Amino acid sequence: MPAEVVERVVRTLTDRLAASAGDPDEDAAAQRRRASALLDEELDRIAADALSSGRRVLAPEQEAHLRAQVLARVCGLGGLEALLAEPGVQNINITGERVVVDFGGGRREQRPPVAAGDADLIALVRRIAATSGTGERRFDASAPLLSMELGDGSRLSAVMDVSRRVAVAIRRHPDQALTMDDLQASGMVDATARRLLAAAVGARLNVLIAGATGAGKTTLLRALAYAAIPPTERLITIEDSLELGLDRAHPECVAMQARPANIEGAGEITLAELVRHALRMSPDRVIVGETRGPETIALLNAMSMGTDGSMATIHASSSQGAFTKIAAYTAQAPERLGLEATNLLIASAVHLVVHIASGPHGARRVASIREVVGAEGAQVASNEIYRRTGGEPGALVVPPGPATATALAACGFDSAREYAGGAW
Repeated sequence: MPAEVVERVVRTLTDRLAASAGDPDEDAAAQRRRASALLDEELDRIAADALSSGRRVLAPEQEAHLRAQVLARVCGLGGLEALLAEPGVQNINITGERVVVDFGGGRREQRPPVAAGDADLIALVRRIAATSGTGERRFDASAPLLSMELGDGSRLSAVMDVSRRVAVAIRRHPDQALTMDDLQASGMVDATARRLLAAAVGARLNVLIAGATGAGKTTLLRALAYAAIPPTERLITIEDSLELGLDRAHPECVAMQARPANIEGAGEITLAELVRHALRMSPDRVIVGETRGPETIALLNAMSMGTDGSMATIHASSSQGAFTKIAAYTAQAPERLGLEATNLLIASAVHLVVHIASGPHGARRVASIREVVGAEGAQVASNEIYRRTGGEPGALVVPPGPATATALAACGFDSAREYAGGAW
């Protein structure tokens, strides 16, 4: 199907949709039905013109292909639809006309452009943002940064004006959430780490999961929540952009999402506000998808105020480095918390810090689990209780403290036996 034919029909259908605007509250499904009906009329007109001028009409397969392309451009995700439907794609990265799909494990492939240029890409993102199921999101010169959830649960981030070219990144999630069995089979966790982490979540220890971007922090948090949190517990999840999806399977889960300011600069709802509000909603656990700013203090307060078993992820290069990141975030918060006060708060709130290491070829593994045991002035006192190097199985390198060991034992993890290398 020639591209100019598709472009001409897209322009015609777009103009007709604008001229016959329906109910202002029309949802995406109703808009697609209206567009489909107008497209039928346009295809009939094209066939009539072809017959009257003695040209061949479109074959059924050509007409079906034209219909799919036009509806995708006008109502759907345009060229993104085919990429999102392709099996195995983990990330889609777009810079201007350059499109690269990432399958994980170091495999990346370049694909044809999804937009003719920056203006076309901006228009595509704006159309997607305007139909967001979590409220319309802006993408323009006054709001050049966009982060939102797509209908399939993927996370779209886009940037314009502050970058040389318009750029879009889409992080896809598996059709089905990965389980702890999947993570053990892939090598992310070994048997010891799996037993330890499942017991920690079951024992309602507060856990921070650290690692680099794309290391699998959210994947591990989600798998642990599914595996070890009873369905009778009430969860509140808090995210900048809905990604965890625990509310889709957990019967007692409320998923909350931060909201940017509107065009007048009002209406912003921050992660910190959501964490504070979550404490008024009778949670058994509060789960923050990622802490990276002023919400860190609110999260630590929540962890130390009775919502044991809470979890969050944080960007850090090691389990020890997570404490430095927390200190930086609390120092930048409006409370301007000092280092010693921050360390006391960490000591009262966090029980375990888990670090996921990322290999050069996409390999991911839980490499370190650190127990927080207290605070000593400018330092957080902690012990690395589990370590894994390379592809070899990890092991308990020191036994956890008595309180942690007792809590873990109540959920089936015998620290003394593990430390002694006992068989299971």
